[in-house]
Amino acid sequence: MGRRRISVEGHLSTEELQQRYRRSGHPSEKTHWQVLWLIAQGKGCEEVASATGYTMNWVRELVVRYNRGGPEAVLDGRRGHSGRRPLLSEDGERSLREALGGSAPGGGLWSGPEVARWLSGQVGRRVPPQRGWEYLRRMGQTPQVPRPRHADADPEAQEAFQAGTPRARGP
Repeated sequence: MGRRRISVEGHLSTEELQQRYRRSGHPSEKTHWQVLWLIAQGKGCEEVASATGYTMNWVRELVVRYNRGGPEAVLDGRRGHSGRRPLLSEDGERSLREALGGSAPGGGLWSGPEVARWLSGQVGRRVPPQRGWEYLRRMGQTPQVPRPRHADADPEAQEAFQAGTPRARGP
């Protein structure tokens, strides 16, 4: 097959690519440098993909990215990115903490859906119940509900059963 061999531009020498590969502490960046170093040594795309666990398409894309943008283009773009902005500011979290100190709007205990409704009122858009649960957990809250009791349970029979069950001995 008349496949064209890919090659890396001379932004860095083969030795410099190897050094960056060996010194990198970031897992994905380390593999990116390995790909470039292997290609610079004359290895084929299929061989490099097999050695690194990447697909041939990703190997090609990485080489193209490096050739166009140089060493900076190899760095993991997610690094230093803290993700999405939090739903609530620090003041909003303080307000939620205060609200959780009392009863839920409908009375009773706070739940994920209750917190989500409260959050929706604060941010002006619908907040899914799961996010309410996440904020409930973030605030150190869990729904503390007594274990359910069976309607037909016989307390005397339960007590007799427990009295006949051997207890674990302490040290």
